[in-house]
Amino acid sequence: MPANLTDLLTSGSVPLYLAPQAGVSESPFRRLCREYGADVVVSEFVSAEGIRRHDRRTHGYLRFHDDERPIGIQIFGSEPEAMAEAARLVEEVYEPDFLDINFGCPVKKVVSRNGGSGCLRDLDLVQSIIRQVKAAISIPTTVKIRSGFTEETRRPVEIALRCQDAGAVALTLHARTRTQMYSGTANWDEIAAVKAALDIPVIGNGDVFRGEDAARMHAHTGCDAIMIARGSHGAPWLFRQARAALQGVPIPPDPDPAERFRIVIEHARLAIAWEADEEKAMIEFRKHLGWYTKGLPNGRLLRQELFEVRRLEDAERLLEGYLAEYEGAPA
Repeated sequence: MPANLTDLLTSGSVPLYLAPQAGVSESPFRRLCREYGADVVVSEFVSAEGIRRHDRRTHGYLRFHDDERPIGIQIFGSEPEAMAEAARLVEEVYEPDFLDINFGCPVKKVVSRNGGSGCLRDLDLVQSIIRQVKAAISIPTTVKIRSGFTEETRRPVEIALRCQDAGAVALTLHARTRTQMYSGTANWDEIAAVKAALDIPVIGNGDVFRGEDAARMHAHTGCDAIMIARGSHGAPWLFRQARAALQGVPIPPDPDPAERFRIVIEHARLAIAWEADEEKAMIEFRKHLGWYTKGLPNGRLLRQELFEVRRLEDAERLLEGYLAEYEGAPA
């Protein structure tokens, strides 16, 4: 693998990114996705204010293992000086490979404070944030944007050019507007237009749920890398499938229930080791249990039982019981 992010993005290999996702892209999941072929991972998005104020919970989101590299820390906020200070602290204390700025989060509580995609209503502010963050740190500064705040202000090429002009070294476009949230279809034509307009690497994001989707996105847009978000939920093997599709070789099938449950337990053990409190870790892990068991025969009943677990052994017992009863049953 190339020594740095810029080399990786310009290598022609089409790196696969695990997207920054609140409550999902935690260290245990990042490590698992790296095992299954994610070339780059990004932290959950983290509040610049929380970093500056040394909030203990906030700083917990910044921890990572060296085997996650290359890894980026993603921060959000609406004050250029505060963002620069937070970026400086992140580099000095945690030493990630790059710093990513979130201009894409559509969640109301973030946007109401002018953070995330809320910044897209003021492109001068976007540029000011990028410039001050870039000046504060020595590691690469990248950005993640949406196509616009509303349909009326949907101008992805203009936004992307402003980001490039301010000093971003790479840009991810989630080809939806803030008002779309996660509905509708990502407009891959916009990723292609941004790729054609920019000199810096462009990472495509939106609607990659199967390995074939990654190959289609690359063929459609010519993007330099692909970021996978919701498609990874309960399916870290998607990265392996996407790589195969991009290389034009046979795509590995989804794992059978026995292999899927082996992966579940591996993920849960990583989560428990990371949290150091088994009950808390397993309660937080329930969402992953739901995703991993989606689509299984009689999976709804299994999920109802799994959503009550507080110990790993309880989850193991339920999964073993399911295999004994349903292995070989048609989906």
